Amino acid sequence: MKRESYFLRLAAQTPTEFWINNPTRDQVGLALSHGATGCTNNPSYTQKMIDHPAECSYALEILDQTIREIEDDSEAIAEFQRRLVKPVAERFMPLYKKSGGRQGFVSIQGDPIHEDDPDVIIREALENRKLSPNICCKIPTTEAGLQAMETLIEQDVPLNATEIFGIRQAVVLFETYQRASHKSGKSPMLYMSHIAGIYDDYLQAYVARQGIEISPDVVWQAGLAVSRKLYQMMEDREYPGIFILGGARGLHHFTEMVGGKVCCTINWEGTADRLLEQDPPVVYRLFNPVPQKVIDELMEKLPDFKRGYLEDGLEVEEFEHFGPVCLFRDIFTKSWKRVLDFIGQRR
Repeated sequence: MKRESYFLRLAAQTPTEFWINNPTRDQVGLALSHGATGCTNNPSYTQKMIDHPAECSYALEILDQTIREIEDDSEAIAEFQRRLVKPVAERFMPLYKKSGGRQGFVSIQGDPIHEDDPDVIIREALENRKLSPNICCKIPTTEAGLQAMETLIEQDVPLNATEIFGIRQAVVLFETYQRASHKSGKSPMLYMSHIAGIYDDYLQAYVARQGIEISPDVVWQAGLAVSRKLYQMMEDREYPGIFILGGARGLHHFTEMVGGKVCCTINWEGTADRLLEQDPPVVYRLFNPVPQKVIDELMEKLPDFKRGYLEDGLEVEEFEHFGPVCLFRDIFTKSWKRVLDFIGQRR
């Protein structure tokens, strides 16, 4: 009897779900065949499709048609992204319908350059929402993003609250959702994305830059320590929403979250394909405690771990300036500007 794949066993044995990130058309099919229940697309998606050897000609055909129809480059890149995402959303629609709208969401996050303007965020989200019933609008959890989310919740727009690194960001998000939901009577789907892998990248770079004496084994646990604490808080306080583990930078960012009611978002190349190849055992790991001495050392030596780990570690106005948030946004901004420059050359 042929053994089922890792992800299919995961789906059968745990409440943990597998989402695919920034997929090609082929990867959408592969992910669905292995039980993927959702998809995310971030501001790097257009650049990745242009650069991908198998998708380049397809993406350029769509881009050229878009810039023929739309004169403004900023509007053209946003529409280009929507046209790339639309067929992905269509592939997930059968799952969305079969699950009664519980699964099959495809989230889309657009222009990172103007994400400090809630009006731009709202306008873009509403345009993205027109693509398909299963579109989930991915919004940064910053002061401007929270303002936008409050309006979008009142309009019953499904949300993926992203760029969350600190516990305080998540708590303010849930408070915002509860306030807006109570006011409007609307309770749209809410996903909360904690970006553990990028957090680890940021902290590891800080350690190297500052020459801090700390074991790599300790730093390895940092992002997931915040994830574990945040997941338990969601359960204990019965916060609305579903936990997404995003920004995976290693297989452990997936396997260490197994067992929870979590959607783990991963790239196909380098993560999903490696998990299929290695075929590890399906083991509940999320509830393994992080030793207090590890937390103490991280708190003592890494100030931005402390700011992220403590519930009162950040103020709302600090969210968009928090180091790992800036790192993540800068990745997106660089990619978005690359495509804008490319559009200018292509005209």
